[in-house]
Amino acid sequence: MIRKLLAVVGASGCALGMAMIAPASANAADSWSFQTALNPIVANKVSGTGASWITVTGTTAEVKIQVNGLLNGSPHAQHIHIDAQGQCPTAPQQHNGLPSITVADGAPFYGTIGTSLTNDGDTSPAAALAVTQYPTAGSYTYARTIQVDPSVVANLQKGTAVLVVHGIDYNGNGSYDNVLGASELDASLPAEATDPALCGKYEPMQMAAVPDGAADTGGGSTAISGTGSQTGIAIGAAGLLAVAGAATISARRRRSEQD
Repeated sequence: MIRKLLAVVGASGCALGMAMIAPASANAADSWSFQTALNPIVANKVSGTGASWITVTGTTAEVKIQVNGLLNGSPHAQHIHIDAQGQCPTAPQQHNGLPSITVADGAPFYGTIGTSLTNDGDTSPAAALAVTQYPTAGSYTYARTIQVDPSVVANLQKGTAVLVVHGIDYNGNGSYDNVLGASELDASLPAEATDPALCGKYEPMQMAAVPDGAADTGGGSTAISGTGSQTGIAIGAAGLLAVAGAATISARRRRSEQD
């Protein structure tokens, strides 16, 4: 009788576990989360810092950026760059007789623009210089849910997506001016307005979700991938353990009664 009971309970536990696993695997969309510490481009006389987190489900991206210590009252274009080495530039070149790093200098390292992280409206590369659509504070928190091109998702997954925040005050006079000459992207803009200020490569995120408040990125590189499926497996395993425990207790009670 005990053997029959264990067989029935065991079969029920397996069925329960599979039932709990299958819906999660079949119905939950896979999500990937990434993080980066935004380091200053020291060659551009930047001392600010920042961090960013992004969670992608399909081609829907929840993006959060925290920035501190940049030039206040001036627009800071921010983009996800793709299709290059997945690195941030460090070696300055001479511009207007001064050592600095321009967008063109950085392009071989961090690549072309995949997404423009505007406050609202267009997020395509076409909005790269939509200066009225970017944050203008020296310290700010940015959060927006947007659609991204599949190429951006692919670069995030292979480790070649880089976030760059632009806009520097090279000579420390409190405004963008022509100390470094004109921008290579738009001659009507000073280079300070478009040169990279903060840069960081997105890596798999170690946290369970994008943080609500201020937090640093920490260390490690554990990606959160396929969260729905993993949750289903965990619940299914827990269900099997619970049923197996109940079966063991039942068997012990019956054995005690027989004795």
